[in-house]
Order: sequence, then structure tokens, then C-alpha cells
Amino acid sequence: MSFLDRIAAALAPAASDEQRAEARAQIQELAVNEPFAEEILAHHRRIEGLFAEARKARGPAAQTAIADLAVLLNAHSMAEEAVIYPEISEHSSKAHAGMAYEEHAMTKVQLAALQKLAPGSQEWHEKLDHIESAVQQHVYQEEGSWLPDVIRYAPLQARQRMSIEFREYFERFDRS
Repeated sequence: MSFLDRIAAALAPAASDEQRAEARAQIQELAVNEPFAEEILAHHRRIEGLFAEARKARGPAAQTAIADLAVLLNAHSMAEEAVIYPEISEHSSKAHAGMAYEEHAMTKVQLAALQKLAPGSQEWHEKLDHIESAVQQHVYQEEGSWLPDVIRYAPLQARQRMSIEFREYFERFDRS
């Protein structure tokens, strides 16, 4: 963990498993009949599964799992950045939207660095753990406050548009 990561962790400790579970339960209830939110949650579950798959895999299978994770994370983040985060800026907080963009950028940088490491090495596992922890915290923030704010405060017409545009944008980048 870098010096800046340690400072950030001290100022804003990571959410516990219990807090993340509570946020997930809350957003699952709010996401009913909100296709953009249902799709985001499905992506979050797939991302969690790919982290687990990468952790268990060995050799070329680990590289494949990380490549699949990178594609999904990038497609997901591009769709969120283009469609969802402007709504977060308007209906939750400009600071939340700014933080979300920054977290996506750092995850992309860290994933690129991970793909250069020898799968299964200690350094690879440490980098994977770091990325997974950062993604878990990001997902917690989205599920715990940012997306609920959009569902509660964005007009129905905006949410319907977001559902269509999010799927279309995601499909431009996803190859799975």
C-alpha cells in the first residue's frame, strides 16, 4: 500500500463487509424497475466473480481472468462515465461524480500494471488485492449513496433515458 493509500485509508476507512452488504440490500430494493441500476448491480456481481476467478486461477488462466476483468471493468466504467456520472453530479453531488471519475482512472492504471506482472507472484497478488479493495470501496459508495440519490431525485424520464443509454454504451465496449 502506497503512502497516499495509507493516508486515504486513515481518513476514510474502507467499508466493512456488513456495511457493503447493507448497501447492496438497499440498492437492490431501490433498483427494482430501474433497468440502469439493475444492470449496474449485475455488472458489480460479475466483477466480484471475476476477482474470485482470478484469485483461484493459475498461469494462463489467471491472465485470461484478469483480461476478462479488465474488459468488463473498462466497458462498465465507460458507460457509467458517459451516462450515470453526469446524473450523479446533478442529483447527488459534483464531488461524488468527480471522485468516481478519478477512481475509475486509477483502477484502469492499476489494472494495466497488474497485467504486466507474473500471474501468481506475490507482487501480482498484492496488486490484485489492492485493486479489489479499491473497487469494493467504489462499489460501496455507488450502491450506498450515489445510485440511491439518482433513483430518488432524478426525474422518471431521465432514469428511463439512462437505462437505454447505459446499455447501449456498455455494449459498444463489452466483448463478452
